[in-house]
Amino acid sequence: MGTVVQSARTWADMVKLSHSVFALPFAVMATFMAGRNIEGLHRPRWGQLALIVICMIAARSVAMTFNRIVDAAIDARNPRTAGRPLPSGKLGARAAMMFLFVASAVFVGGCYCFDRLYDNTWPVLLAGPVLLYLCGYSYTKRFTRWSHFYLGSAIGLSPVAAWIAIHPQSIGWPAVTLTGAVMFWIAGFDVIYACQDVACDRAEGLFSIPSRMGVARALSIARGCHLLVVVLLGLLAWITPLGWVFLVGVGMVAVLLAVENSLVKPDDLSKVNLAFFTMNGLVSVGLGVLAVIDVLVVTPR
Repeated sequence: MGTVVQSARTWADMVKLSHSVFALPFAVMATFMAGRNIEGLHRPRWGQLALIVICMIAARSVAMTFNRIVDAAIDARNPRTAGRPLPSGKLGARAAMMFLFVASAVFVGGCYCFDRLYDNTWPVLLAGPVLLYLCGYSYTKRFTRWSHFYLGSAIGLSPVAAWIAIHPQSIGWPAVTLTGAVMFWIAGFDVIYACQDVACDRAEGLFSIPSRMGVARALSIARGCHLLVVVLLGLLAWITPLGWVFLVGVGMVAVLLAVENSLVKPDDLSKVNLAFFTMNGLVSVGLGVLAVIDVLVVTPR
């Protein structure tokens, strides 16, 4: 039993399963907002919601596993990442490739279920391009400092993808606005996180905003990104529309992002993990819960 638990922990560590909390709530938000357009029900079906969760976890596992495989040699030379399962030898490359294949199959299978169960072919038609785009991030640090925004756009696909899966006929500016908010949120905190690896990125010839522009300028860009997040969420409340419960969530996000950015300073990166894990987890889960409450109770259709 102990071996099974340890193995599960190793796999969860490789794909950083706990980080699913960052993007999943935004996909769930989009699921419920799109579900308001389902005639006679005005909310997503529970089977649809379950498929969204399955596809989200599978897609993220594909992207993270592919990234770990591609970056295994670089991670081994970085003291901060050398203990990860692949570079440390806790997991082998063959096992990682098998996991990548299984996760991809689960994602495509989940997308296919939307076609078979809910007569929506869009998810399965877009499954391949989505996986390719997600995996493409792994190469961006090799040629552009703006890789953080590619990552943000990749994870930002989650709300618009969920919307298409639930009610493609109503896709429009609300989904695009939410995607923009997620993109700038992810890009901002990824810039903050990358400040830890400036020396390693420069030694490896990798591109990132902190390694190419300096930590101080990078943190200013992160603050600008997070300001845009608050603006876009406020815009989303107006165009969707959403009510006062969601606006309370937007206010909470503004406070948490301000705290997150205040924790990290150019000459003190000791609180990066606190800013990255705790603050962003509160942002996504808190806003996601309040948004769903708002859709179901305050501004239902």
